[in-house]
Amino acid sequence: MAFTEEELKRYNRQMMMEGWGEDTQRKIKNATVFIAGAGGLGSPVSIYLAVAGVGNIRICDFDSPDWSNLNRQILHNHRRIGTNKAVSAKQTLEEMNPHITISAFPDKIVAENVDELVGNADLILDCMDNFPTRYLLNESAMRKKIPMVHGSIWGLDGRLTFIQSPETPCLRCYFPESPPKEVFPVLGATPGVIGTLQAMEALKYLSGIGTLLRGKLLVWSGQDMSFRTFKGFKDPHCPACGAAQ
Repeated sequence: MAFTEEELKRYNRQMMMEGWGEDTQRKIKNATVFIAGAGGLGSPVSIYLAVAGVGNIRICDFDSPDWSNLNRQILHNHRRIGTNKAVSAKQTLEEMNPHITISAFPDKIVAENVDELVGNADLILDCMDNFPTRYLLNESAMRKKIPMVHGSIWGLDGRLTFIQSPETPCLRCYFPESPPKEVFPVLGATPGVIGTLQAMEALKYLSGIGTLLRGKLLVWSGQDMSFRTFKGFKDPHCPACGAAQ
């Protein structure tokens, strides 16, 4: 797949990196990712994957932005209130990079449609705000034998891991039970940090460059700007990936 002159200029600075070049950029262009959620995390994730040249982005969200979203959901603005988030995301991302394909899915992710929505993606980006849906994505990733990058935030804190079951713990190994549903506090820069790190993990995986957070949970505290990494362990009794499955 040839690049246009404009694309070569657009991606020039990343193609300067050792081991990248046109061949790696072509891998990125041929890749497909599924982004679950076009909110606080999905905004930086999708923006940075789009401008990096990921060729096919499938983004899903059934909700529409409201005023309380605008401190962090930078895919949208006040003129898009009432517009579906996935549709709004498609408009924003296509303006940022017309050389890629954006598919918008204004659907709620449920057990009956999750595999179809993920489609032929090479990678799932978990940018959700609730664990029941995250668990559905986790199970779909295992069925499809593709990795998932999990990110989650609360206030000034965030967590990140690269899941590739059965080689790594699955999401339920790390978080066996869903926390209570709540409207939680968040400073907009928090999903900006974690979402950008999710995009970094995705691009490292798609390019084959760098070391991934496989089997590790990264915990970031915005209070003191500390990063801590914890080793993950597979739970033999995990209801999703344990020995009984």
